[in-house]
Amino acid sequence: MGTGQEVAVRLESLAKFYKDVRAVDGLDLEIRRGEIYGFLGRNGAGKTSTIRMMLALTRPSRGRIAIFGLDAQDHRTEILRRTGSLVESATAYPNLTVRENLDMQCRLTGTPRPAIESSIKALNLGECADRCYGKLSLGNKQRLALARAILHSPELLVLDEPANGLDPAGIAEIRMLLRKMADERKTTIFVSSHILGEVAQLADRIGIIHRGRMIAEFGSHSMSALTSRRIELETGDPERAASIIRALDPSLAVDVVSPTVTPGGTGRVHVSVRTAAAHAEPDSVKAFAAAISKGIVGAGIALYRIGVEEENLESLFLRLTGGDA
Repeated sequence: MGTGQEVAVRLESLAKFYKDVRAVDGLDLEIRRGEIYGFLGRNGAGKTSTIRMMLALTRPSRGRIAIFGLDAQDHRTEILRRTGSLVESATAYPNLTVRENLDMQCRLTGTPRPAIESSIKALNLGECADRCYGKLSLGNKQRLALARAILHSPELLVLDEPANGLDPAGIAEIRMLLRKMADERKTTIFVSSHILGEVAQLADRIGIIHRGRMIAEFGSHSMSALTSRRIELETGDPERAASIIRALDPSLAVDVVSPTVTPGGTGRVHVSVRTAAAHAEPDSVKAFAAAISKGIVGAGIALYRIGVEEENLESLFLRLTGGDA
């Protein structure tokens, strides 16, 4: 895993068992300083158990957690002083205003009070700064929870569903704020979210956990190595077109969607191009689509449309974790 870059978080053979349930089972993970790490998994996959162990809210059944090079159990106080978190749901003192809640957080963390106004500005809470928490909208409660998490300029930020309750504009604002913290302050950010498209835009690296184990890990720029691609075409003779494609590469899965074509009608052909195939890379897929087009037209078959479809993070996630339940 090592790259020579400073490691902020290291999990080694981490496990958490609840009686007969293996919530986390042998998890290894490294997160580098200043990196945004997206941690994905279905409900019950072990995400929250991992986060709670990282924050020393529960003890591992086995394995080790090191944060800033310190053992998470032996140096809990120092680590938490350097960490900000938002886990499971936003909470605050309901009868205190936004500003008073942040003032209380300053007292708890020993943070200078000028940080209050900086956090209010960063989370766009100015209009409701003097409103009681209990009267805030869900989105503004989430903004306050994030403001409390970043108030003391943490070196590590652990976020569980940070976009909960935010509208699209608010989600984009938070994305830009987190990106700025990582780029300018070298804040290490560990984020778990069900909004996969947002994680794809935000994270430098992504890990997918399933049944307590890491099943995939990749950089945001190398996700294409895991994704599958499909060439879809619409033609006047799908059966003959499929035969031409199979002759070009017998290893590919070719599916004729409309085997019976009415006079003057069209049929569709799908070609699944997996990463193991010779045409797996994006440019190779496009080149192969061009070869298909040339072969079909050269055989005198009408070709009405041809295009390449690629998996996004959501479809990749569903395929790797076994469906869309």
